[in-house]
Amino acid sequence: MAVMKKKGEREVPAMSTTSLPDVVYIILFFFMLSTSMRDQELMVTYKLPEATEVQKLEKKNLVSYIHIGTPSLNMQAKFGTAPRIQLNDSYKTTKDILDFIAGERDNLNESDRASMTVCLKADENTKMGVVADVKQELRRANALKLSYASSKVLNY
Repeated sequence: MAVMKKKGEREVPAMSTTSLPDVVYIILFFFMLSTSMRDQELMVTYKLPEATEVQKLEKKNLVSYIHIGTPSLNMQAKFGTAPRIQLNDSYKTTKDILDFIAGERDNLNESDRASMTVCLKADENTKMGVVADVKQELRRANALKLSYASSKVLNY
């Protein structure tokens, strides 16, 4: 009879990592496609007014946004609670709107400058005097295409 001998402890075979770079690449590609980049950091808080007749904007790359609302909680200690105007990433006054519109027009192509739209995202409790001042400055800047952002009423 033959005697069977046990050979020492067996090692676990090494795991193949040849497909690991492919998996990492696929995950990276997925997150790059599914993540949206933020254009601006909001420094004001606002609740959009409700509307029943809402239309979506066609070309969002031709839209410049003006945010009007109370400063966010971390900014209220410095700027107070009065409604502020945010252009791009900073608080501005109505006098700065002319320069803002000129800069936004310069960023567009010659053919698209005529179809540039300014969108007002104002809090529903903002006084109309602030909105009227902004509209007056937009008239002076010859930015006559204006839209108001609102949330859609579901039960009307």
